[in-house]
Amino acid sequence: MSSWQRIILLALSDSINILLAIFVGTFILIPEVASLSSIVMVQLAVFLLFLHHLFAFTYKLYLKVWKYASIGELVAICKVVSLSIITTAFLHIFLYGAEPTIRLLCVIWILQLFFIGGSRMVWMVFYVNRPTDSPIQYKRTLIIGAGAAGTLVARHLKNNKETILKPVVFLDDSPKKQKLQYYGISVVGKIEDVEKVVDKYNISHIIIAIPTLSRREMNHVLNVCSRTKIRTQMIPKIEDLMSGRLAVNQFRDVDVDDLLGRNPVQLDRRLITSHICGKSILVTGAGGSIGSELCRQVMSFHPKEIVLVGQGENSIYNIHMELNAQLDPDKTKIFPVIANIKDRERIFEVVQQYKPDIIYHAAAHKHVPLMEANPLEAIKNNIIGTKNVADAADSFQVKTFVCISTDKAVEPSSIMGATKRIAEKIVHSLNEKSKTKFVAVRFGNVLGSRGSVVPLFKKQIQEGGPVTVTHPEMTRYFMTIKEASQLVIQAGTLAEGGEIFVLDMGKPVKILDLAKNLIHLSGFSLHEIGIVFTGIRPGEKLHEQLQSKNDENLEEVFPKINRVRTTYPPTCMEETENLLQLSMEEIQQELEKMIEQFRVNHQNK
Repeated sequence: MSSWQRIILLALSDSINILLAIFVGTFILIPEVASLSSIVMVQLAVFLLFLHHLFAFTYKLYLKVWKYASIGELVAICKVVSLSIITTAFLHIFLYGAEPTIRLLCVIWILQLFFIGGSRMVWMVFYVNRPTDSPIQYKRTLIIGAGAAGTLVARHLKNNKETILKPVVFLDDSPKKQKLQYYGISVVGKIEDVEKVVDKYNISHIIIAIPTLSRREMNHVLNVCSRTKIRTQMIPKIEDLMSGRLAVNQFRDVDVDDLLGRNPVQLDRRLITSHICGKSILVTGAGGSIGSELCRQVMSFHPKEIVLVGQGENSIYNIHMELNAQLDPDKTKIFPVIANIKDRERIFEVVQQYKPDIIYHAAAHKHVPLMEANPLEAIKNNIIGTKNVADAADSFQVKTFVCISTDKAVEPSSIMGATKRIAEKIVHSLNEKSKTKFVAVRFGNVLGSRGSVVPLFKKQIQEGGPVTVTHPEMTRYFMTIKEASQLVIQAGTLAEGGEIFVLDMGKPVKILDLAKNLIHLSGFSLHEIGIVFTGIRPGEKLHEQLQSKNDENLEEVFPKINRVRTTYPPTCMEETENLLQLSMEEIQQELEKMIEQFRVNHQNK
């Protein structure tokens, strides 16, 4: 049906309902309206019909989609009917006096509301319950949360004929809501009853609709849901709902950061603003996962300029365009720079040109097995590249240099870890003789970064499995990219020079448990999506650590940020300086000695 056909049909329906209201109203008040002539009654009908359609078009009553009708649509009907009745009453008072027309109009007003409103409700009920052209295999859906968000989800699913999700029951922990019905759907228990309810009501899909849950509460709910082996989805996060970026009916799959149960980072925004606002910021590796998120976070504190340094033109182009879309040209300028940190002359040229106040050094090769196969590239990028950027910061008196490090630099067992360990030593060494504050920030795996295990698991699940896990006992520290980037920026404000800041990663996560939870929450069993153990790859540890034996005790200097003072022996620093004078092959040999010593020590424990 076209829109004009729909408008004509609604206008015709309203006309019939108005005439019916006049007829019934006249019948009810026969003794009182008997004195009114047929001419007066015809005029009354003409006035009501003309004015109703006039106000209906004015308030776009015929453009409303009644299959999604709500209180707002009923209010619109009441407004149109009331205005047409009131205007008609004034006309009749002017022409004929008040009695008995006013009493008749009051009765007609009530009847019009009943007939017109009722016809719309009949249409809505007919649409919702009409049979579909082809049989659909609906998924019986459990909604967790019977609050505003949950009931909105239920209403959307009931009215949307294109979805295969059919809401069956609610679960909610509020005692006041037990056994109540919302849109004909009952609250049948509390969240702890998920397994029992799934079995009893033959549930095949779960939607978590409580956007205000804390991370720890959400983690608990997800753990309960994972025991059901039913696909679980969630409504968008509260910040996305409040900003309008996403609607409540845009369901998302469970992310691993939901499983971690980590509460949002609390920043000292005033301190960060004083550190960044109006300053020149340079980010190396700006097109990478961490580097690009650092740029996004820095942007929110209104620096004078951000210099995006990277060797990949596509990734630098993407982050440049993204930041430009939210740019306030009066506050921040953005400069994309294609440069390789291994090119010492080019890096010095860039730092001299832009004279940054702060450098966040995020450029690095981070993939352990790849660097085992390509050790010279790890050396050139992670050691020589870091030395180039750090020397440029020292030469041009950058105020603060923040080097992004990794837990793999602690007692390294891989080429990548060893090169990052030496990068930490370079930063520490330069701090001893420079006016620049050199610090390193050390943390573990970040979720969603390129090459991380989580996207791989999701891809393997989508393809039907199996999911590959290296070792049943392997653990890793995890945090989100956003959380890591925010804490890196906060750590930079706390720098005195020479520190290594270690981010609180929480408890290490067992990779096998992570894989199992993702499989279950995707709606599969371990029988359907198998898990295959592939063995530990070259350079990998079974368990990572965030503090080495040479580090002093951790001291919390800010929530989730710990500081260690690393005391490198003078000979160690001399070795580092000498290392940089060696050929690539000689550096590789020295790194292998360092790694071998770790392995010997580890075996003797």
